Amino acid sequence: MIRSITKVAGMALLFALVDAHAAAASAPAPIDRRALVERHDPHLTAIDPMAPLSVGNGRFAFTADVTGLQSLPDLYHDKGTPTETQARWSWHEDPNPHGYKLADANRDYTAWGRTVGYPTNTKSPAGQWLRENPHLQPLPQIGFVLAGAGARKLTAADVSGVDQRLDMWRGRLDSRVRLLGQPVSVSSAVDPDSDTLALRIRSPLLASGRIAVRIALPYGYTMADHHNPPLDWSHPDGHRTTVLAQTDRTLVLEHVRDAARYALTLASGTPLTIAHPGPHVFEITPRSGDTLELTISFAREGRPAAHEAAAVVQASGAYWERFWRSGAAVDFSGSTDPRAAELERRVVLSQYLTAIQLGDTTPASESGLTTSTWYGKHHTEMVWWHTAHFALWGRPEFTARTLDWFRRTLPQARAVAQERGLQGARWMKMTGPEGRESPGGNPLIVWNQPHSIHLAELLYRDNPTRATLERYRDLVFETAQCMASMLHWDAANKRWVLGPPLWIAQEIYDQRTSMNPTYELSYWARGLEIAQEWRERLGLARDPDWENKRTHLSALPQKDGKYVALESHPDTWDNIDSRHDHPSFLMALGQLPGDGVDRETMRRTLHAVLASWDWKTKIWGWDYPMIAMTAARLGEPEAAVGVLLKSDGPNNGYTQAGHNPNTKLPVYLPGNGALLAAVAMMAGGWDGAPAHPAPGFPTDGSWVVHAEGFKPLP
Repeated sequence: MIRSITKVAGMALLFALVDAHAAAASAPAPIDRRALVERHDPHLTAIDPMAPLSVGNGRFAFTADVTGLQSLPDLYHDKGTPTETQARWSWHEDPNPHGYKLADANRDYTAWGRTVGYPTNTKSPAGQWLRENPHLQPLPQIGFVLAGAGARKLTAADVSGVDQRLDMWRGRLDSRVRLLGQPVSVSSAVDPDSDTLALRIRSPLLASGRIAVRIALPYGYTMADHHNPPLDWSHPDGHRTTVLAQTDRTLVLEHVRDAARYALTLASGTPLTIAHPGPHVFEITPRSGDTLELTISFAREGRPAAHEAAAVVQASGAYWERFWRSGAAVDFSGSTDPRAAELERRVVLSQYLTAIQLGDTTPASESGLTTSTWYGKHHTEMVWWHTAHFALWGRPEFTARTLDWFRRTLPQARAVAQERGLQGARWMKMTGPEGRESPGGNPLIVWNQPHSIHLAELLYRDNPTRATLERYRDLVFETAQCMASMLHWDAANKRWVLGPPLWIAQEIYDQRTSMNPTYELSYWARGLEIAQEWRERLGLARDPDWENKRTHLSALPQKDGKYVALESHPDTWDNIDSRHDHPSFLMALGQLPGDGVDRETMRRTLHAVLASWDWKTKIWGWDYPMIAMTAARLGEPEAAVGVLLKSDGPNNGYTQAGHNPNTKLPVYLPGNGALLAAVAMMAGGWDGAPAHPAPGFPTDGSWVVHAEGFKPLP
């Protein structure tokens, strides 16, 4: 008997080994991540003002033209995308001798028997000052100039032989051009742990003294333009640049404008010649030879330490290799659909661009660290599109950094709630690092409110521990408390309603009368349910007030068998003027799992959007991926891919650098972030998705999707 059992066990082991071997043989090989990234490295062979290339670390970025520096700033600013040096910590605020405060920009709004002031008046002096301040303070412009006899700025006519490549695997930009017919090469990288730019420059023009590296410290931005403003050089006496230390190998500068201050340390391994032709201008050349190897380090406080260029390049390479080997990846290389290669390119470049610009503990503006938009302030309704994808791609630390700002800013959000007669924490829409609201229609937007709850839930799903719950419990509970207090009881219909006043995500309706928008109602239900689940995970009972409001929330508004933007103005399908801007009602089943949604009603709504939306007037880069997410949840992968790569409407193109330019905005990162969120969902799935791999892509064989490391979307 013992022999028989042993024989059976042995045969079972043999079969198990055979099955395991067969499974291993049939399993796809791991993605060659280096090959995946490197085949999409941008490679420029001509000047393209829409495609400057950047190196950065999430807090600090340097954007260069084809010379590898910022040598043609006017051309790139006027014809495409500005080339700037930015840090997320560098802010300036104009003096406020009148003591303007937010209430000075208030207008009264009356609804539900209450009159509340909201700071929506931007035309008053107070509203204008509060909207513009604080604002980003740009760091120096670093570029080549012609030196010696005939010294002048470079022009495009001086540049030929362009050969520029961004090595994303190493985080290094290599640029080769000919200036005045002579070769110039520049390699640059940014240190992952300090705001340090490393440069290695080589040219016979350096040896002959014909070119110099010019470091020019601007006054700031021209404030008349709140999108892509030019650097302001017209107030040389309005700021101060001081040489704190100088040797033949180092230069330490301090820049001060009002209360704003930063310092930079330039360091070289070989002797330099440092000229100082103007109050805010320095020109750097080697004492001898044809090579400059420099680091330029920046800090808001103190004097930044000097670094060695080789060490920065090595640290950058190690960091980026770790980045690309971490988290998720998706490879479309086996696909026959002709759009697959372009989608893969957009996905790889978007990962790089969001990592270098959205990884700070102060949320980024829509233009990241490339140019200034909205005075450099961030829009909290874009936080989900900027950072949710990091968690879905298995890089939750980036999402967590953004939520750190929300945790730090809870006191300001509590104060806003109290001022408006609400409980908990009311999140500001357009704000700088200090968390003060900016005047405009902004304070009436509400779809930013549940984002922090949803993002915290993504982090919990990645790390479902008590520590995660404790870290974000105040943020989740106080945000939910405010959401509950923003609802009003409609006694006649025995339901809770949202608004008025409010400004819905589709920003075309009267804020004084808008009530019950489809997307926001579904998001309220989802946010309150997540908060209740967090209470249960912490051993607490469900909050009875939240439960009452969640379960008696108004039904999602529809008309003629389709969802409409909002109940109070149900004209979405009757009036073409109501079919531009974001078709936000689709997000109720797409970005969100569909609280209150009837799937067939949403299917009819999706088809109506695809057939009759006004794609030409005003639709943004994040709308296309957002719509694709709805199509994916409805089991329509062909429609999902079609809208994701739609090419006959505005604002869905991607430059050679990977940026998604939108109307008047050469850089629009919500488009990149939304693309990554949609692809994560389509490749990695969602709760309740079909069991087969890549459930959001067609299964007819035209798409071969090799995906690994994704986290499902709730």
